[in-house]
Amino acid sequence: MSGKPKGELVCNANDIQVKQALRILIDDYPVAVVRDSMGDIHAIGDTCSHADISLSEGDVEGCAIECWGHGSQFDLRSGQPLQLPAYDPVPVFAVELDGDDVYVDVTNVLNGAAVDNY
Repeated sequence: MSGKPKGELVCNANDIQVKQALRILIDDYPVAVVRDSMGDIHAIGDTCSHADISLSEGDVEGCAIECWGHGSQFDLRSGQPLQLPAYDPVPVFAVELDGDDVYVDVTNVLNGAAVDNY
């Protein structure tokens, strides 16, 4: 990697097991850092767009995370809801790896979704 990674250093990649999520705060904004079934790391807004529930507490299957509250599922790459009752996407943030260090840039929203309260 050339130069300093963009965003905030949020964790070590080894802190997140496959099919798990970690809730972190960046300037008091909740972000779910998620390792999907293939081992890829994603960062999304941690609050379900249907209800005020932490997505990082949900189950990860494939490249989706499920909200434990009402069963909405979100694609980790696009933020799009895959299952009702959610209609609106969650923000997807840029992730950079520098060795095992994971950086998340909440100023770089990859899918154009609204970022509330940041």
